[in-house]
Amino acid sequence: MQTKHTAELNLLWGTLILEELARLGVKHVCMAPGSRSTPLTLAAAKQDKLCQHLHFDERGLGFMALGIAKASGAPVAIITTSGTAVANLYPAIIEAWLTQVPLIVLSGDRPPELIDCGANQAMTQPAIFAQYAKSLNLPTPDKSISPAALLSSIDDAVSNQTQPVHINCMYREPLYPAAPQADFSHYLKPIAQWQQTKAPYIQYAAQTASQLPTHDALARFVHGKGIIVAATLAPEHHPEQLIALSIKLGWPIVTDAQSQLRQSSAAIGNIDQLLLQPKSQSLLAQAEKVIVFGGRILSKRLSSYLSEHNWKDYWQVLPQQQRLDPNHKAKQVWIAQANTFSVLPWPRSSQAQWALALVQQNEALETLYQQQIDHAQFGEAQAIRAIAKRQTSQHQLFIGNSLPVRLFDMFAPISAEHATVFTNRGASGIDGLLATACGVAIAEKKPTTLIIGDISQLHDLNSLAIARSVTSPLIIVILNNDGGNIFNLLPVPNEQLRTDYYRLSHGLEFGFGAAMFGLAYNQVEDLDDFIESYEYAMTYAGPSVIEVSVSQNQATDQIAHIATWVKQS
Repeated sequence: MQTKHTAELNLLWGTLILEELARLGVKHVCMAPGSRSTPLTLAAAKQDKLCQHLHFDERGLGFMALGIAKASGAPVAIITTSGTAVANLYPAIIEAWLTQVPLIVLSGDRPPELIDCGANQAMTQPAIFAQYAKSLNLPTPDKSISPAALLSSIDDAVSNQTQPVHINCMYREPLYPAAPQADFSHYLKPIAQWQQTKAPYIQYAAQTASQLPTHDALARFVHGKGIIVAATLAPEHHPEQLIALSIKLGWPIVTDAQSQLRQSSAAIGNIDQLLLQPKSQSLLAQAEKVIVFGGRILSKRLSSYLSEHNWKDYWQVLPQQQRLDPNHKAKQVWIAQANTFSVLPWPRSSQAQWALALVQQNEALETLYQQQIDHAQFGEAQAIRAIAKRQTSQHQLFIGNSLPVRLFDMFAPISAEHATVFTNRGASGIDGLLATACGVAIAEKKPTTLIIGDISQLHDLNSLAIARSVTSPLIIVILNNDGGNIFNLLPVPNEQLRTDYYRLSHGLEFGFGAAMFGLAYNQVEDLDDFIESYEYAMTYAGPSVIEVSVSQNQATDQIAHIATWVKQS
C-alpha cells in the first residue's frame, strides 16, 4: 500500500477527474462541504473551466444540479462527501434517470479497510443508486495505476451518456496536502500529449441516429385522418417545428403542458377538456393515424384516448430508446429528435384539414376560461393564467407537481408568446422543486417563474438558501390552499379520512420563512394585487416570493364547475 505523498496523489487524481469532465462538456459543478471529498473539492476550487455552486443540503444540491442540466443541456457534476450525504442525492438521481438528464456524481468515500468495520461516516457506497445511475468505482489513488487508466475510465463512463453516472472515489488520509508539492512528472509521462491538448483522452464518436422512415412509408402513413400529439419535449429539440409539420400534413396537433407548445395559437392546447365535450369526442373518434412525439403525457383523458382508440397506424418518436407508453399499445417507435423527424420529406395528407372544427372548439374553450376563470373568483387557475399571459420567449416557467401542473395543462391561455417550460415529471415527486427551478434560473440567467404548491414548498424550504444566490429575476409563486388539496379530486371514501390522512392542513404561511432567508415577500388575496406584485417582481434582479392565499376547495370546485360547462357546450 503506497502511503508517501498520499494527500498530493489524492489531489492529482481529483484534478485529472475534474479536468477530464470539463473536456467532456461539463460546465458546472455543484458541491456540498465535507472532508472525505477534499481532493475533489480542492481540484474543483482551482478549476477555471467549471462554474461552482455550493449548498449545505445535498438533497437540494442534487435538484439544483438537475435544473442546471435541464436548462443548459449539458452534463453537471456533483461533489459530496461520504455517508448519507450521497444518499440524499437519490431523489434527484431518480428524476434525472427517468427524464434522461446527465448528472455526474463524484462521491468521496472511505478506503476498503474502513468499510463495514464501525469507522465513522462509512457505508457501502458503490452501486448505491442501483439501476438509476451508471456506476464507476475507482480504487484509492496509487502510483501503480497509470493516469491513462484513470482518464480512460472516466471517458468510458461519461461519453455519450444521457443519464446519471456515479463515480465513487475512495481516498485514504491524509486528505489535505501540505507544501511543497510532490513531483509527479514521471508518473504523468503516459498522458503528456493529453496535457498539451484540450480534448478528452479517449474521444468517442457521437452515437448516430437510427433508421428513419422512407418516403414511401411516410406517404402510406399520412393517407387518412391523423392527429399529431406533442407530449414532453425538450426545448433544444425545437418542438415549434411540429407546428410546421401539422400545417404541411393538414392534421391537428394536440399539446401537453410539457411540450413547449401548450399556449400556441396554432395548436389544440385544450385537448384535456375537449375530450370531455361530446362534439369533440365525436370528431376525434374519426382519427385513423396518430404520431406521438415524446412521452409522459400528463392528461389522463388524452392518455385514455390514445389507449382506447382503435388506430390503423400508431407511431411514436423518441430521442432515445425508451418504453414510454403505460398503455402498452402496439406501435412503430422511431429514434430521432422531434425537429429532425418533422423536416423529413412528408407529403400532404389525403385527408388534410379533416379536423378544422377542433380549432373553433379549442378557441371556444379559451373564451369560456376567460369568463369562468379570468373574471371569476380569485384562485389558483386565475393566478396561473395571469402568469402565463405575461411570459415571453425570453422567460422560463417551472411548474410544480400535483395541482399546479394540472391546472396549467387544463387551463393555460392561448398567447402569441410563451416561456420555455420545465417540470419534474419523471417520478413526479413534490420534493426538490424549488431547488430545480433555482438551477434552471442559474443556468440561463433568464427571468424565471416557479409555480409551486404549499406542501411542495414546505418539502423544499431549505432551498430558499439557493434562491438567495440567484441574481436574475426569480419569482416563487406559492399557491397556498392549506394542504394537499389535489386529494379533493380523488375518490377517498369520506371527508373525514380525506381531512385526517390526505389533505394534512397545516395553517402555515411563508412570510417568516422568506424573511429568514432575506427574500422579498408579498402575500396576495385578489387578482389586482397579484398582477401588481408579479409584474414588479419581474423587474427585480433577484428572488421574490409571492404567496397566493386561497381556500381549500377553490381550485377543485372550479375544475368541477368548468367540466360541467364543457360537457354541456
